[in-house]
Amino acid sequence: MSDLIAAILLVPLCSAALILFFFRRDADTAAKLSVGASAVAMVLALFALFQNIEIDAARISWLKLGDFELSFGFLLNGDARLLLFVVTFVGFWIHVFSLGYMRDDPGKARFFGGLSVFMFSMLGIVVADNLAMLFVFWELVGFSSYLLIAHYFHTDEARAASKKALVINRLGDIGFLLGIVLTQVRFNTLEFAELEQAALAQPELLTAGLGFLLICGFVAKSAQFPLHVWLPDAMAGPTPVSALIHAATMVAAGIYLLVRIDFLLVQEVFSLIALLGGAMALYAGFCALVQRDVKKVLAYSTLSQLGYMSATVAIGMSGLAMFHLATHAFFKALLFLGAGSVILGCHHEQDVFRMGGLRKRMPWTSWTFLLGVLAISGVTFTSGFFSKDAMLLAAYEENLPVFVMFLVGALLTALYMGRLHWLIFHGESRSKAARQASESGLTIIAPLVALALLAVLGGFVSLWPESLSSVFVQELEHVHESTGNRLVMTFGALAWILGLWGSWNLYARTRDEDPLMKKAPVFFRLCESKLFFDEVYDFCIRRPLRHVAKVFEALELLFISGLMVRGTAGIVALLGLATSAVHRGGLRVYALWFVVGLVVLLGYALAWWEF
Repeated sequence: MSDLIAAILLVPLCSAALILFFFRRDADTAAKLSVGASAVAMVLALFALFQNIEIDAARISWLKLGDFELSFGFLLNGDARLLLFVVTFVGFWIHVFSLGYMRDDPGKARFFGGLSVFMFSMLGIVVADNLAMLFVFWELVGFSSYLLIAHYFHTDEARAASKKALVINRLGDIGFLLGIVLTQVRFNTLEFAELEQAALAQPELLTAGLGFLLICGFVAKSAQFPLHVWLPDAMAGPTPVSALIHAATMVAAGIYLLVRIDFLLVQEVFSLIALLGGAMALYAGFCALVQRDVKKVLAYSTLSQLGYMSATVAIGMSGLAMFHLATHAFFKALLFLGAGSVILGCHHEQDVFRMGGLRKRMPWTSWTFLLGVLAISGVTFTSGFFSKDAMLLAAYEENLPVFVMFLVGALLTALYMGRLHWLIFHGESRSKAARQASESGLTIIAPLVALALLAVLGGFVSLWPESLSSVFVQELEHVHESTGNRLVMTFGALAWILGLWGSWNLYARTRDEDPLMKKAPVFFRLCESKLFFDEVYDFCIRRPLRHVAKVFEALELLFISGLMVRGTAGIVALLGLATSAVHRGGLRVYALWFVVGLVVLLGYALAWWEF
């Protein structure tokens, strides 16, 4: 069965290679090749999911230095099977959506090549059986993310966003790499199965320092405090990129990492993750409430949902976090693609206050987007209801402060997502672009319908828990037996009812300006400031480093480029001029220099001659 996993990995890799070497100028063929590869990977992943395949394959030696050896192998368990399906299923429909969205883009072949590289990299993270292999694919995901965010590299916004994402993720990855090295030193292995056994046998080797280093990768990749600032800016990339990388899969890699290494983390680390996750669920919700760009609302929503997942892992319910990771991928990809359909229909207008009235002009987009809003709000019997209420129950049982933050976050989610829906699809059209909007073709609508079905029905898989991991089954049974089951579900229902009702009253009849700004200007400005994280980073890090860089630039120009490079070249040039001056072609001049040289040599010999 290891051949099956190898095939899932190699299909998108071969697609990327073929596009790079043969189809860079044939955009249509490149697009079809990438879509076909994602379809094959999805079918293979479905087979692995429904056959309940478990793999701990024989490893291939990659690097050997004395007693130290790095190897590559596959580890496929319940969590990996689920994420393998999520990545390939969501990835396939985003590929199909991209056929319509990127139809006339001049960089179409490059875009689809980047998607294939990303699929290969993300799938490698899912099936890696050790930290070294995971880190290799982790960096490839970062590389492909950089390429795709910078797709519109001719714009300043895309260039700045891609660099910001790359630099911030590298900061986190430095800590992650140090944690991997420290893990190897302490446990003499990087393989997950052996690490788990060693951690159980020698718990004294586990320290807070090791855990804090390892979670640096999670903090950066999943955009959590304080390295969260790159994700909203990454919306400068094409909308399908936002859906695939920055909502459904790549940012979820950090959550998956926590699940893979939770046995290496001590309680102090879990406490920090729970605090940061709960705080992010609130912070991002408040930020989303005042955004005008439709994609940035969804970006902050992603930050909030990642906070839910990370805090759920931290309170010891990793199976429930993986469940929400899957349902979130379905409805968040749906919402991003719905936003892409709206942007395309409105001729690339992204300001929600310049939309309105699109319900009649774009009915398919309107209804599927509404289903996504209901799912992320946790409306009863949608996929979000099953996973979010399970996390609320877990928090109620394990950590009351986190439960309170989760509950307020749920209210905010319904409020800002309702706001988004009413502003885009209801009321009167508030711009020429909105008045001229129209529904797109089948390649746009079909992915919306497919993802909407799973956004609504995906949670019912919890009724057949034997299809999921045993950890998930145990955790689900535990929370359902909670004494506060009915109380928590009542609070959860009240959160989405009040949130959607409040959004309707505030935004359903909005004209041109945000009514929240009029009703609560101080609160609005505070949310709009995002607590000045970007300004603090700019003042404390970017500006000082720019001054330091200027000093080093001056030193480089003076000493390296000046004295060492140009100075050496100038000296050689002067010597060349001096020696060329004596080469005049005259025999008497050559004879004179011959005599001078002979005298110098004789004088040197006599000076050192011992009589």
